[in-house]
Amino acid sequence: MSLVVLRRVNFAYDGTPVLVDVDLTIEAGDFLALIGPNGSGKTTLVKIILGLLRPTSGEVEIFGQRPAEFSERHKIGYVPQKATHIDPFFPASVEEVVGMALMSGHGKSGASGREARAKVRRALEIVGMAGFGRDPIGRLSGGQQQRVFIARAMVTSPRILFLDEPTTGVDADTQTSFYDLLDRLNRSEGLTIVLVTHDIGIVNKHVNRVACLNQRLVYHGDHEGFCRSEAFREMIGRGNHLISHAH
Repeated sequence: MSLVVLRRVNFAYDGTPVLVDVDLTIEAGDFLALIGPNGSGKTTLVKIILGLLRPTSGEVEIFGQRPAEFSERHKIGYVPQKATHIDPFFPASVEEVVGMALMSGHGKSGASGREARAKVRRALEIVGMAGFGRDPIGRLSGGQQQRVFIARAMVTSPRILFLDEPTTGVDADTQTSFYDLLDRLNRSEGLTIVLVTHDIGIVNKHVNRVACLNQRLVYHGDHEGFCRSEAFREMIGRGNHLISHAH
């Protein structure tokens, strides 16, 4: 089943092209790495899918509807860039941060306080943070905060989760455990995941689909095919991070 479909999507800021003729389909069960150099349009593309931006031209469907008409927001989880950059004195507990998603209008309506607390506890259990509910969010490590914000995105029982550069500034060991968590959510919970990154290291182990963007979509297919592609060879030749290049 196709959860997201983009057809010939274009977008420009003040006349400057950011996305050009992008066709992309995200299927249920995908673990998709959306990769590309800085400035390639990755975050813009996600914001268009989420309905936060409108394309200059082209069509977008999410769960078969246009973003502006889509009302079942609980089906979508989103962890933005720098979500874990929190003031250590921010006055909220882990449970309060996760529960905010149920009060924001994106959760399912009609949940009682008891039901909401149960959803929060379940989300924290899924990400391995069940024992931290009353802890101040600002006192946690960066890796722990990551898991809390995954729980916040998961508390509405989404079918697709978008993460935008979630491991920026996080050490390698924490990154490994974080990606292992996403892999488990994809395989065990049946969650479709779209991971936005400029680091191709992630595609080597967990993801099953790759979309390589540099204004245009220069590759979209399975992981194995990406590893045989010219785009992949070019990236490897330049190191583990993508460098902006013209197509």
